[in-house]
Amino acid sequence: MLKVVISGYGKMGHMVEAVLSERNIECAGITESVAGFDKDIAAQSVCIDFTTPDAFRKNYEFIASSFKAAVIGTTGWYDIADQVKSCFLRHGTPMIYASNFSVGVNVLFKTVERLSALLGKSGGYSPYIVEMHHCHKLDAPSGTAKTLASIVGSGTGVIPDVQSVRCGEIPGIHTVGFEGHDDRLVIRHEAFSRRGFAAGAVDAAVMVQNMEGVHEFIELL
Repeated sequence: MLKVVISGYGKMGHMVEAVLSERNIECAGITESVAGFDKDIAAQSVCIDFTTPDAFRKNYEFIASSFKAAVIGTTGWYDIADQVKSCFLRHGTPMIYASNFSVGVNVLFKTVERLSALLGKSGGYSPYIVEMHHCHKLDAPSGTAKTLASIVGSGTGVIPDVQSVRCGEIPGIHTVGFEGHDDRLVIRHEAFSRRGFAAGAVDAAVMVQNMEGVHEFIELL
């Protein structure tokens, strides 16, 4: 039976807890920091981590060495991605990570990849990205915006300008635009709440318990 430990009990942690309850999945623990967490419980559990970049950098070795598997929704650590992945592989702990666990956002990634390739071939289009989030969000640009910028850059050969807005309680809006001489193409994803992110993370927890290796969520959809 799947057991989950939630690492990071902010708004996302609370939403993950709610989704686990909806699906009758056991929440075996909730902690602001997994360092020092009960290793007997950890060994039977999947860790869902929505902490901060600094916290994850401090804790990923403990997660890899102690938990049955891990789902990492924290962003801001991709500059050390190689060593993080190597750590999980060395310990034989399966891990799924994503800059965004929303299924809709991952479809957005694939759609923008196709659009960028087509417009890159035709030429004459300048890309841009605008991302909007609540005023409590710590990172700017968002991890999702950085992923989109990388996708657009790979497809068009042009690194897009990225603008970040932090205001109110906006769950998340990402807009990718391609400005041409004669027209403009815009694609946009708007999250109504954090529930879609939490549901995707729980989906990943169900997947990862029977997997091996390290995977990005988009590869599994």
